[in-house]
Amino acid sequence: MSKYYCYILSNKNRTVLYIGYTEDLQQRLEEHKNGKGAVFTKKYNSIDLIHFEEFELKKEAKSREKQLKNWHKEWKWNLIKEFNPELKKIELK
Repeated sequence: MSKYYCYILSNKNRTVLYIGYTEDLQQRLEEHKNGKGAVFTKKYNSIDLIHFEEFELKKEAKSREKQLKNWHKEWKWNLIKEFNPELKKIELK
């Protein structure tokens, strides 16, 4: 069974956030890292994974992405800090 992910990336200085969703998180992170992801992540060098959530259904991940994109920036940072208080880059295995 496939899993889907809603994820948040940031730049080195943690000044910008990028929110997306995907079925293959590892591959998508590689695409962002190699400049083949979104134009935004390339422009702002937002390639550090700082938060992600896992879903069973694609529509749930897409819905969560839309929800988070509509949140105030402060709410997004509070969500991230709840699970990653030091805002460290998450390394996938």
